[in-house]
Amino acid sequence: MGQITTKRTLPASPEKIWEKIADVAGWDQWLTIHAGWLEAPPAEITVGTRLVEKVVMLGMANKLEWTVEEIIPEQRMTIAGTGMAGVKALFKFSIAPAADGGTEVDIDASFSGSLVVGALAKAVEKDALKNLNDSLDKLASLA
Repeated sequence: MGQITTKRTLPASPEKIWEKIADVAGWDQWLTIHAGWLEAPPAEITVGTRLVEKVVMLGMANKLEWTVEEIIPEQRMTIAGTGMAGVKALFKFSIAPAADGGTEVDIDASFSGSLVVGALAKAVEKDALKNLNDSLDKLASLA
């Protein structure tokens, strides 16, 4: 199993950050593992919404079928997905106002499955952390 957490204070309001996170059609603008939607996502997401995405990690593409498990506007969104070869992923995006007027953004991600063990799990963690840090950089510039 691979698990990572990254956190950053972004210089934008929670409303602006939430707008970008909740707009799944715009993930291609900032979420670096996102390689496209295999089925058009709905305009608005709610608990139970199903999303079918192509992601790229470690230079390899995988199809992930996500389900939105939790959504609290301007606070948190949790999605759980299953991919090829039994890979499972869980992403939690959390935001909160920062003391300086910006927004604290936390992304927790975990990956599991029979292939995500040992050295491969460590490689997935390293690649995911780099991608999510790059994603936060892009999110900051967009918001």
